[in-house]
Amino acid sequence: MKPDILLTRFAVVTSAVALALGFASVFTSIELGSHGISIKKIMLVIIFSIALLSLFYGNIIYQLTRIGQIKRHLNNRDDYPNLEALHEVDGSPTVSILVPSYKEQTAVVMQTVLSAALSEYPNRRVTLLLDDPPACSGADLVTLSATREIIVELNDTLAIAAERFRLAASDYIERASLGSAIARERQLVGALFDDAAAVVEAIGRRYVELSQPTFAHADALFAREVIDRLVREHRNRAAFLRNGKNVDAARIRLEYRRLANLFAVPIDTFERKRFANLSHAPNKAMNLNAYIGLIGRTFRISKGNNGVSLLMETPAAEAEITVPEADYIITIDADSIILPDYVLKLVSIMEADRGIAIAQTPYSAYPNPPTVLERVAGATTDIQYLVHQGFTAYNATFWVGANAVLRREALDEIRTMTEERGHPFPIFIQDKTLIEDTGSTIDLAARGWRLHNHPERLAFSATPSDFGALVIQRRRWANGGLIIFPSLIELWWRGRSPRAGALETVIRSHYLLSPTLANVGLLLLLIVPFGTEFSNIWFPIAAAPYYLLYGRDLTRTGYKWRDLLRVYALTLLLVPVNLAGVYRSLEQILTGRKSPFARTPKINGRTAAPAFHLIALCALTATAIISAGANLWFGNLLFFGFSAINAGFFLYGFLSLIGWREAFIDIAAAFAMPQNDEGADVTKQLAEETTL
Repeated sequence: MKPDILLTRFAVVTSAVALALGFASVFTSIELGSHGISIKKIMLVIIFSIALLSLFYGNIIYQLTRIGQIKRHLNNRDDYPNLEALHEVDGSPTVSILVPSYKEQTAVVMQTVLSAALSEYPNRRVTLLLDDPPACSGADLVTLSATREIIVELNDTLAIAAERFRLAASDYIERASLGSAIARERQLVGALFDDAAAVVEAIGRRYVELSQPTFAHADALFAREVIDRLVREHRNRAAFLRNGKNVDAARIRLEYRRLANLFAVPIDTFERKRFANLSHAPNKAMNLNAYIGLIGRTFRISKGNNGVSLLMETPAAEAEITVPEADYIITIDADSIILPDYVLKLVSIMEADRGIAIAQTPYSAYPNPPTVLERVAGATTDIQYLVHQGFTAYNATFWVGANAVLRREALDEIRTMTEERGHPFPIFIQDKTLIEDTGSTIDLAARGWRLHNHPERLAFSATPSDFGALVIQRRRWANGGLIIFPSLIELWWRGRSPRAGALETVIRSHYLLSPTLANVGLLLLLIVPFGTEFSNIWFPIAAAPYYLLYGRDLTRTGYKWRDLLRVYALTLLLVPVNLAGVYRSLEQILTGRKSPFARTPKINGRTAAPAFHLIALCALTATAIISAGANLWFGNLLFFGFSAINAGFFLYGFLSLIGWREAFIDIAAAFAMPQNDEGADVTKQLAEETTL
């Protein structure tokens, strides 16, 4: 790995020097070729400079964060203290695991909830925050009812197992007080861990009954990394305890405590939309905020003219709903899973460092997806995992909301209030933009809190399997950075955070501005007809290190070099998508109206892509082809090559990542042309899946 650091440093220098030489060549060519520089030339120089500098800003940031990520990987020997310490003492920190869900398939939710429930941690509970309309009907009601029922079933199953092992631990304490033989206790506790493995196996079989072929690759990883892994660990522990010569009374006592905690995890559901005096704002942030605001409080249910309400601060003896206290809150998206040691490791890290507000392991994509698009989109996700690890090296960590451990104390510090339908509501997680986790990051940093990315892959999340779903996800991700950016500048300029240095601010700025800068820069190079004065070999040389390092990182994360070409094709396809998100940000800045939240569909069928994006891609493809022909005609070979290559990637993207037939169906449907049943279905589906 150390040679990789040297290689990256060499790449940084090479890119910077080549870029400087390229601009020097451009300015020299323009000056030598003209007796006077026209307004047109000046404008072209400005546009060209903006385009190139926007792209190379990202180039340099990627290389810097790569150095940080590699250094952290080399130094990651033991990033957390003794994990068993939390089993050894009473009163370990309480953890509330929240799974926000909206119209998710039961199998998807079950997978997420199980991964959280089977996590090893002594004092945890899981709550599924169902955000489906309570008064729904038809297929929605069937799915909602099935989800409620399976949560009750799972809670009962785990409660029965937990009671059994709790009684076994209690019996051991009684025997130990009378002087029980160590050899006999080794056999007893070993047999109990075999029983624990059998419980997990039975739960795994029950889940298989719910799984669906559409999500087979996610199911395979869940079975391998959660169910099979836990079964294997429990049986290995059983064998060790039965045969271990160094197993003493203290170790046996610890193992009984571990057994008592394995399945002692209450699982329930909470539906904020059942209550008139809770927020009904249609986004994930307010779903979480509604529940977090209830933690540590007791309530009675009141029925009145305005519907069902929660009566706040009811005495515990009279309470109908009790929301237990929590020292830590873990949020997991309903299409994600965490590995069994996620909670124990991250909570241990936060217990050891009281200055961390959020600890997370940025999610990875499920491996071996069935479609090329999902593989390529997953590759960009896995590269972002590495980038986020580099962010932490410069104290520039951003909360990425698919999973995270949140310190309750830190959330209370950034708590604000809002009003909806005449009711006041607390806000802990910002909902000013569609990237609520990013906005909350700046709020926490302003109060001196740090965020931490743990350098292990402990969480996985779904990737859209078709272009229509990917458009919804990436357009949402691109919307909000411009709105948050002034808060970051204020944080640095006024010194509101003791750690907000210049390099941290530069890196954070790129994260917020990259949807604007990178896509505007690429668009300008694609559509503006620059002359031969702007064409020199130094610019391709400056760009080459970035792509070489990106390709090397793809191979480090299990992909192939050819996936680099597919990633570039996807990058081009997402230019109008990202710019649409940027436009929504500008619209919100000017009008003050928040964009509607659109969830990423996770369905069996295909999600229709918006016709506007497809038409914009057709226009960009045509522009690249025309530009290639014009540059070839005028002998501008470098720009000819650039335009021709991009035209080829656009055509490949349409063919392999979108599908020509699918694109035609979606465009035809938008213009109400005659369509087959498939076109009607995907159009209706898009309308239903993108609006809450």
